[in-house]
Amino acid sequence: MEALPAALPATRRVALLGVGTVGRALLDRLADHAEPRLSLQWVANSRRHVHAPQGLSPLACAAALAEGGAHDGGGALPADFGPGDIVIDATASAELAAWHPRWLRQGLHVVSANKLGLGGPLLRQHEIAQLANAQRRYGDAATVGAGLPLLATLRGLRAGGDRIGAIVGVLSGTLAWLFDGYDGREPFSDRVRAAVAQGYAEPDPRVDLSGEDVRRKLLILARAAGYPLESEEVRVDSLLTPRLQAATPDAVDGALQDLDGPIGERAARAARDGRVLRYVARFDAAGARVGLETLVPDDPLAVGRGCDNRVAIWSTRYRDRPLQIQGPGAGAEVTAAALLDDLLRILA
Repeated sequence: MEALPAALPATRRVALLGVGTVGRALLDRLADHAEPRLSLQWVANSRRHVHAPQGLSPLACAAALAEGGAHDGGGALPADFGPGDIVIDATASAELAAWHPRWLRQGLHVVSANKLGLGGPLLRQHEIAQLANAQRRYGDAATVGAGLPLLATLRGLRAGGDRIGAIVGVLSGTLAWLFDGYDGREPFSDRVRAAVAQGYAEPDPRVDLSGEDVRRKLLILARAAGYPLESEEVRVDSLLTPRLQAATPDAVDGALQDLDGPIGERAARAARDGRVLRYVARFDAAGARVGLETLVPDDPLAVGRGCDNRVAIWSTRYRDRPLQIQGPGAGAEVTAAALLDDLLRILA
């Protein structure tokens, strides 16, 4: 492996890949923070890029991108980027996730909200873990829990000699919001549309409703806990109906009504029994699974509000009563804050 130079630049070049809701929120934070040791020099989306060796104002990125050069959506960076510089992946791109080990090999630091880096193929996660060190940092706080101290807690427990026995949680802020207070009286499709309109769900809500996003998050947590799970080892109970899953993007909105009957009836039945619905991820001795569950209202996974993530961790020291972590788990602002936190840790 090529050795890094002894002295790294005082000012770090920064590349931002992805200028969607999270990327734009991060640009706003960078504009407010004004960190002189960071120089934003490369910004790209799937169609256009801007390269500004003199530095680019975060507030000018939108206008600059509109006039920028063509971009293929890949992870190639300008030749002047080198060891000690930072690349931020604010996308959900499988192609860019495959670049994460390559960027680390080039001596770059990587800060990611892209779950397919650590939550994709197990081999890629192993590569990232092997390459990341004091000289090549990998910031991943935004991949699960939108910056809640989930990964840091798991790694800290293991470093202290604990064995993690189980992880159970509500890991999707979108699905937490959808089921908070839902008793089947209103069409579930209306709640999904409201989540999209308010930015809690992806523009194509099937990304959230499929359970695949939760699968990736559970994989990231389980792997951080020391369990080398492959994706297919996580059983997922998708909320999608066959018609909704097969719908073209233009037909998704109309197909959402397919959810009203089955989910509404299940929620109404739970309410009659004095219970609530939550979309839960579980990893324990019985395996890993993700799906809709009926819980008593005072269950630790049911007491949060809005888009809160709630996670319970059982370990050697938390054998009888789990360690619990709760907080906002969806939204561009909290995810962007987690990305900025990781950027600043690299500078520390």
